[in-house]
Amino acid sequence: MDSYGVRFPVPEGAGRGLHFLIVEGRAYPDIADEMKRGAIAALETAGASHEIIAVPGAMEVPVAIAMALETDNYDGFVALGCVIRGQTNHYVGVASQSIRALAELAVVDALPLGIGILTVDNEAQALIRANVNGQDRGGDAARAALVLAGIKAKLT
Repeated sequence: MDSYGVRFPVPEGAGRGLHFLIVEGRAYPDIADEMKRGAIAALETAGASHEIIAVPGAMEVPVAIAMALETDNYDGFVALGCVIRGQTNHYVGVASQSIRALAELAVVDALPLGIGILTVDNEAQALIRANVNGQDRGGDAARAALVLAGIKAKLT
């Protein structure tokens, strides 16, 4: 469920014939694994295929997606990562710039892109948001990408 208590539905099979790229920032491996698990489950439930690329952290996620755009191999993208507040302002820059870069890519290139970059105060919050039996933000990002891919297909 999202913060409003309603998860946006994606019909089973809605992704049939579509191929997505999941790009995961691996700065926090346990969190990344859980978010990836949710994203994969959502794509597979919808009937979509996928590939996965791992990058060091949230800042590298938009760069990898920009590189993948040059291949024209994907119908959509799922961006996963986590930024945890530390004792410095580094958190603010990393969180805002990675999300800004992803949003810019999505708008400029009309990308079916689900953004699942967690921005949290601590690891406990991240695990709650990542957990596939909890908030499942990785699954939510994949479902958003699926919905946008469907919209793009209808409009083109």
